[in-house]
Order: sequence, then C-alpha cells, then structure tokens
Amino acid sequence: MTHDNSCDQLQPQMALADIPVGDAGITIALIGNYPDTDETRMLLTPEACGLLTSAGIKVYMETGAGVDVSFTDDNYAEYGVKIVTRDEALKLPIVLSYAPLRVDDIRKMTNGATLLCMMASELFDVEVIKCLLECQITLGCFDNMLSHNDEPVFANIIDEINGRAAVMYAQDFLSFTGGGKGVLLAGGIGINPCEVLLIGEGNDVCAAAKAARAAGAYVTIMNNDISALQLAKEVCGETVNCLAIHPKVLYNKVKSADVIFMAPCTRPFEFPKHLSVALKDSAFVLNFEETQPSISVPRTVAMAVSNVLVNFFDEMSLKGGIDSMLATTPGMQYGIVTYRGKLVDKLIGSYTALPSVDITMMLSASN
Repeated sequence: MTHDNSCDQLQPQMALADIPVGDAGITIALIGNYPDTDETRMLLTPEACGLLTSAGIKVYMETGAGVDVSFTDDNYAEYGVKIVTRDEALKLPIVLSYAPLRVDDIRKMTNGATLLCMMASELFDVEVIKCLLECQITLGCFDNMLSHNDEPVFANIIDEINGRAAVMYAQDFLSFTGGGKGVLLAGGIGINPCEVLLIGEGNDVCAAAKAARAAGAYVTIMNNDISALQLAKEVCGETVNCLAIHPKVLYNKVKSADVIFMAPCTRPFEFPKHLSVALKDSAFVLNFEETQPSISVPRTVAMAVSNVLVNFFDEMSLKGGIDSMLATTPGMQYGIVTYRGKLVDKLIGSYTALPSVDITMMLSASN
C-alpha cells in the first residue's frame, strides 16, 4: 500500500483552506510534544511569535501545544498565531518540533517540506531516516548548527540550563520535602557546606559547577585531561577546585561527596563500579548523558531558545527562504541531517548503515 504525500487541501479552520504567506514567503508551524513522553520543552514563546508575525512571517500552532510551557492557545493567538489541528500544522512548509517527529507524523508532512528540531536518539532509527528520505523532508537539528562565530549556540543554551537545573534537582533531593535528610547545599554559620563533585567536561558541567558554587556548595571538577581542567578553571573561577582523576583522589572525593554529577570526560573514562560502595547513602547522583534536567524548566528553555530563533528566522526572511539561507550559511549546514531525499549526516549514516553524501557538494551542484 502506497502513501500519498501530496498536499491535500486543508479544511478551513482558522481560514486554512488557502494558507497565506508573509512577504518573505515563510510560513512555520509549531508542533506540541508527544503526550506519552517526558518531553516538555518548546521552541517559541508567544512574544517571540509576535516578533516573527510583525516581520511578515506566518506562524501556525497545533492547538494545546503550549500547555507544557504554561501558555494557552489564546496567549499565542494574541500575537498573531493561527491555532490549527496537528494534522493541519504538519502540512505547512516549515515544521518546528522540539523532539524529532515519529514516522506517522512525518508521512503527514508535505513532500519537500522542512522539519526543524533538536537532535535525539530517535534520529538513529533506520525507519525514521528512511521515511524522511522517502518524503523528501529536509531535516535540520538546531543543536548541531553553528553561529556566525562558530559557536553551537542552541546546544550551549540547553547545556547551561541543564547544568543549572541539575543543581536545583540536587537541592530538592537533599531537602526534607524532597525526601532527603533536610540539608542545605550552602550549609550555614558553623556548618560545612555540601560537597559537589563533577566528573567530566562540557558546558553543562561548568554551568552546574558555577550554580552549585553560587548556592554556597564546596565544588570540585575532576577530569582526565589537564588542558580541559585549565579551561574549566578559567570558566568557573578560582573558587572551584579542578583535579586530575587519580584512583586514590577519586575515591576520597566520591566518599565525601553529597552530590555527584557525571558527564563524558575528555578521554575515555568509565566510573569504577567498586566506587559505588563508597557513596554516601544520602548522596544525589545525576548523569548528564541519561538525564535532561531542563525538562523541569521548559518555559525557561522556550524563552532562551526564542531569543536565537527570532534572529534565525529574520535572517531566513532576508535571504529569501530556507534553501537560500542554507546555501549561504555554512554553520547551518552542520545541523542538516537529510536534504532533498539524501542523507547528509555521516554519523547517522554510519550508525544506520545508510549511504550519505556531502551536503556542500549537493549545494554546489544546485547552484
């Protein structure tokens, strides 16, 4: 049985039978999170949508999509957003979803449309990639894109919020209301502060270290690369201790830590299993590879990401659309996974055993 991916005429809810476009010809749709997942984050706030609509960009949103960020449909409608059904939103030229879409939803998109989201494990699913290729969907992941000064600005935003929110998790866990012993990270007069140990590197680690230090905790970062520790010291300041991973030092730090955050180290490192017995019974442990604390503050995420997305779509408008922007913005190319029926992400190609091509070659050929 074949699936018809042609653009069916939309039913006229909110005058959608004939979708108008802005002066720049850009129309985007916001899609809500799947209710059977823990995902709560969203990409645009009502105010950000207002800035886009005032610039001539048409914005549509799936009804109820803002519930996770505590915004109603009316909040978005006040800023010029048209509220539609999920199926209607999926038919629009540019679809925005924080998490990647599933196969059933991808098949509802218009052939040749664009899906913009964040990178997630779902994109290493062969069936998802094959569906994107079959439907000629251009898929871009914001957190793999680079800014004009070669910074992964979207990824940096999420990492920082993850790090700060992780400290919030830890304080809640240690508190009496959170089921802990009822202690404060900062301690108090005559009382030692809690010890926070961070193992690994990255923006999330540095953000957590600075947040924990600001909360009054005694903070140590450990890594197996001295240059990375030097950088962490520069970023986090002199009051954060930066130590090389040494078996005896690591054991002592794990034994005394009230909070432990883990992330990948510069060089391959696996937390020794025998150190688990050294952990305090009351210690809070969080692995950034397994947990995204920012899901607990989705409104903050939406506000922070919106600041970048407004500029992103303004630039797209000035350049005459997504294809022109992609051709003239090398940093954006890093985030493209599929383009015009071809897989252009080498990592996903290697993982899924699907052939991939160089997007720069495709763009050169098209020009």
